[in-house]
Amino acid sequence: MSIYAGLDVSDKTTHICTVDAEGSVIRRDVVVSDPDVLAAWLDRHCPELKRVVLETGPLSTFLYHGLAERAVPVECICARHAKGVLSTRVNKSDVHDAEGLAHLARTGWFKRIHMKASASHIDRAALRIRAQLITARNAMANQLRGLLKLFGLKLGYARTPGQRAERLAALYRQRPDLEQLFAPLMKSIEMMEQQLGASNRVLEERASADPVCARLMTVPGVGPITALTFAATIEDPHRFARSEDVGAYAGLVPRRSQSGERDVRGSISKAGDPMLRRALFEAANVMLSRVKRPFPLQQWGRRLLESKGTKRAKVAVARKIAILLHSLWLNETEFRWT
Repeated sequence: MSIYAGLDVSDKTTHICTVDAEGSVIRRDVVVSDPDVLAAWLDRHCPELKRVVLETGPLSTFLYHGLAERAVPVECICARHAKGVLSTRVNKSDVHDAEGLAHLARTGWFKRIHMKASASHIDRAALRIRAQLITARNAMANQLRGLLKLFGLKLGYARTPGQRAERLAALYRQRPDLEQLFAPLMKSIEMMEQQLGASNRVLEERASADPVCARLMTVPGVGPITALTFAATIEDPHRFARSEDVGAYAGLVPRRSQSGERDVRGSISKAGDPMLRRALFEAANVMLSRVKRPFPLQQWGRRLLESKGTKRAKVAVARKIAILLHSLWLNETEFRWT
């Protein structure tokens, strides 16, 4: 008898439901969210297990790799797609969700998620730490500007630490009593910038040592952060049948709603990984505004900029960059200017 299982995972416990090929519930249980415990339970109660399904979530990577290492036929599915099926129940509960996932495992009506290897997660964790450092640094810098305005002082243009120190020294001469008041905030900003610099150096060294990232960085506007983000997110270029699919994967294609005679195209879907989308958008911005040497993609983007506006042009160029990077990676070639 073929058995299919659904796992509804939470931080501490996992609800399990198993069904047979006809859809009848065989067993329900609640166990600890640990791959050893889950694998032991499935081995004991499911001798002819065909497929196990769990949704994407904070623990999905840990549990997926743990179960796969223990020879469990596990699949991770998109939580957003599963939501449409699970919401058909009048009452939502962990028990009902586990049963719904078990039926998805039985029917095979789900979208399988590509689970990244540990090395890719290490790179993505480093990139996320850098992004968090930038967010914290900018928040404190904005706080500094806002507090100075309370006393009628304007920091003005100060993009570098040296410029900021010179400007603050001039302002402190006007209000000497503020120097000690702002000292903790300034020390925090300086420490954050030191850690951000260290994070940047680690990521740049990692990108320079990787042959794939080195190849991707030959594209104008694509630096080590963008290259490493692209490589760690895509991981395997053969996942996509066409390079054009990478733009859709990054959420850089228009959203469409079509029914009968109604056919509406909206803004971009934003359905993919936001970190990859931001990196590609930043690369497009650099390509259009900072790269001096002209080339066809840049010229095409600048024509769009004049006719469609800045934001649409950058989104379109970002999608083209995603296609170009995938093509270079797949064909193992470098960017050529002509």
